[in-house]
Amino acid sequence: MGMSVGSGSKGGGRRGRRGGGRKALVSEINVTPFVDVVLVLLIIFMVAAPMMTVGVPIDLPQTRAGAMTSENQPITVSVNPEGEIYLQETAIPIEEVVPKLQAIATTGYKERIFVRADTAATYGIVMQVMARISSAGFTNIGLVTLQEQQN
Repeated sequence: MGMSVGSGSKGGGRRGRRGGGRKALVSEINVTPFVDVVLVLLIIFMVAAPMMTVGVPIDLPQTRAGAMTSENQPITVSVNPEGEIYLQETAIPIEEVVPKLQAIATTGYKERIFVRADTAATYGIVMQVMARISSAGFTNIGLVTLQEQQN
């Protein structure tokens, strides 16, 4: 019942062999580096995802309205607290809102336009922007809000 450790005998353990023996191939994949890379990418995407939204910082109002589903990306017009107007991420004067919208609208006057206005933005400026867009003939205009938090 006793085991002897091969010390110098030919049929013993692998440690004493040199050269002449066949080594068994390892057919396993080392998953640890793969998991490390995936976790690093996950962290990078979690940090970068919030930065991929529209670049104009705006404090949107909260409502009980549900989220809208869409197939294509709408055009975004934003009004910040200082009353500056942005088309997508580019600042423009109010006089250029309609001509620029007409230039970039791919589906004509049926293009979906989202108006994002900061809660501190002047109501008059927001209404001027919406009135200009509406009077130009655009029919799909929506106000963007945040989902109201249930306390």
